[in-house]
Amino acid sequence: VEEPKPEKLVTPATKNPETPKIITPETGKATSTLQIPKLNTLKGGVKEEPKQRVVVEEKIDQPFTPDHLRAVWAAFAETRKLYQAEYNLLSQEIEIRDNKVIVHLHNSFQDTLINTIKSDALTFLREKLSNNTIQLVGELNVSDEKKVIYTNREKFEHLAEKNPKLKDLKERLGLDTDF
Repeated sequence: VEEPKPEKLVTPATKNPETPKIITPETGKATSTLQIPKLNTLKGGVKEEPKQRVVVEEKIDQPFTPDHLRAVWAAFAETRKLYQAEYNLLSQEIEIRDNKVIVHLHNSFQDTLINTIKSDALTFLREKLSNNTIQLVGELNVSDEKKVIYTNREKFEHLAEKNPKLKDLKERLGLDTDF
């Protein structure tokens, strides 16, 4: 039985590595790959193109119905469905006065929110309705929150405001509101 002879393995370390050759110009000066032309040559080579006249067409504002505006408003609300706070704000009932869309706001956070999306909303509405006179206004509803009456004293004072004779009756009978 003959044993196979081991073959010589050639590895990259055993190969003769070639050293890269650096070629220098004959002048001995270092060269740059970036070549900047002289300014004098640039002056003669620049040609001015004739300016074209840009004509801007003014779009005529199209009239719209409140129902059409509400439908476009609902479509815009659907585009903001990923942002829950914005979607809830836009899903509220709106009021339309002339070309103003009025959104009734419940707190100052909604006021900040409507101001951040106002430009997107106006762009969307103006594009879809072909009317550039549409405005968006947020009105903050200030509601007088009634104080909740808890104690007997608060209940008596509330009733005494409505009927001042209760205070006289309390004093005559010597009643105490705090049991």
